[in-house]
Amino acid sequence: MAGGHNTEGRLTETQKLDWLRLIRSENVGPRTFRSLLNHYGGARAALAALPELARRGGAQCGPRICATEDAEREMAAAQELGITLIGWDEPDYPARLREIDDAPPLLAVRGNRAALERPMLAMVGSRNASAAGMKFAERLARELGEASFVIVSGLARGIDASAHRASLATGTVAVLAGGHARIYPAEHVGLLDAILPEGAAVSEMPTAWEPRSRDFPRRNRLISGLSLGVVVVEAALRSGSLITARLAAEQGREVFAVPGSPLDPRAEGTNGLLKQGATPVTEANDVIAVLQPILGRPLPMAEAAPAAPAPPPSGEPDDAARSRIMGLLGPTAVAIDDLIRLSGLSPAIVRTALLELDVAGRLDRRQGLVALV
Repeated sequence: MAGGHNTEGRLTETQKLDWLRLIRSENVGPRTFRSLLNHYGGARAALAALPELARRGGAQCGPRICATEDAEREMAAAQELGITLIGWDEPDYPARLREIDDAPPLLAVRGNRAALERPMLAMVGSRNASAAGMKFAERLARELGEASFVIVSGLARGIDASAHRASLATGTVAVLAGGHARIYPAEHVGLLDAILPEGAAVSEMPTAWEPRSRDFPRRNRLISGLSLGVVVVEAALRSGSLITARLAAEQGREVFAVPGSPLDPRAEGTNGLLKQGATPVTEANDVIAVLQPILGRPLPMAEAAPAAPAPPPSGEPDDAARSRIMGLLGPTAVAIDDLIRLSGLSPAIVRTALLELDVAGRLDRRQGLVALV
């Protein structure tokens, strides 16, 4: 048994409830969740520590902690819709998604979960796509599906919908910005139903969550995180597709772009990606040639949760240590390793002080960097 898991490395129902309560609590995002789990050895101990951590981080009042009844209600609603909640250290969690440093601790999955075990490739693009762009997206998705890739996209209008429709028979994954009970756009409920027999729908949001504009960039990191690479078919200069391409590059994924007419504003973003070094795509083989060698490589090991509850934290920061760390922090992001070096404090003390600020809602974490908010 590892960390209270059963013999198959799965979370017990009680643990899943604790995980759900922790990730649904205020000021706890995926990175903070992982830090809390590593620090306290389990979600229940982390939940108990939240009020004191927030107080030490300078919060006027403790964070809102998700009630057991609310988490139980969410789990019941998920079960009713045929959704499985998969923890990020469980064996059927998508392997590539687990690698990213802000992987959702719990992924809500509906449909054919076997699709998530196959090599995935994201295809994204303009919502108001051209007829030519949608036709090319369909052809590319169909051919890549026939080459055994599962096509991942965001269920949006335009390029996303074309890519999903063309790969229904071979398997496609829809990454939702809202909860499974709030499909956006509403006219794609039928498309999602057609996806589920061979493919899947995934979300990190509560089942009844209505998606808001800020939820779409969050969703985009999952689209790229699940995939070996991202193909951008059409994208204006300011578009969600370019956010997905940027996140893909940060996550070490391959970025592909379809060249377009310099006269079409929907091609400005893709042509810009090509200038920045994205791989040009005019046929499926352009993608396959780049991805086949990657498929042969083993995945890097992700940082795991502790195998057993951690001992009580030693070397808690005192006021002098907190003030030294606060003096080094500001609105500009800095690497945690630099904070440790410049403060002259132990890594454990720096990380605990950052956790306090995090739970107090005063820290912004991203890709190993931290900044005050």
